Amino acid sequence: MKKTFLILTLSGAFFAAKAQDIKYGVKAGVNLANVAGDVEGNKMKIGFNAGAFAKVSLTEAISLQPELLLSTQGAKEEASFEGINYKVKNNTTYLNLPVLAQYNTASGFYGETGPQFGFLLSAKAKSDEGKQDIKDGLKKFDLSWAFGVGYLTQSNVGVNVRYNLGLSNMSDGKGYDSDAKMRNSVFQIGVFYVLGSK
Repeated sequence: MKKTFLILTLSGAFFAAKAQDIKYGVKAGVNLANVAGDVEGNKMKIGFNAGAFAKVSLTEAISLQPELLLSTQGAKEEASFEGINYKVKNNTTYLNLPVLAQYNTASGFYGETGPQFGFLLSAKAKSDEGKQDIKDGLKKFDLSWAFGVGYLTQSNVGVNVRYNLGLSNMSDGKGYDSDAKMRNSVFQIGVFYVLGSK
């Protein structure tokens, strides 16, 4: 079902791009990442995202924007066992593909929303004892829903604020409690530059 949804979404973006005006751009920003769900002692960690996008104009106000982003996510975790405090930083890296519908105003402001498909590249837990690979305990595919706002200046430089709400469970039940429900939760602040039009 997830693969079918992804194929249909990408197909729609491709055919829209073939038929309409399209602009390209690059973007980068800061991630304020965390993990929500059946977790305790989690704190937000700072990461980054960077990549490229295509902006497909469907009407004067409506556009479709697929993106390809490298994104570092995860969370800080603090726990206590037998009077000893432990601090662990869980670092996950995803290749994310948001496909967003945007409503653009003449003033340069816009709102956006749509699905984000994530593919896990790496996952490591870092503590005072060293690093541990935890990728085997996490699902390799992640589904989120994005909500954002932004502003594009006349010089083609813009700013964007976005929240990615995790919809799928990160845990595959191997490295964690099989009943655990964990979801990515990522707040992003970034800048972008529109390169030009086709």
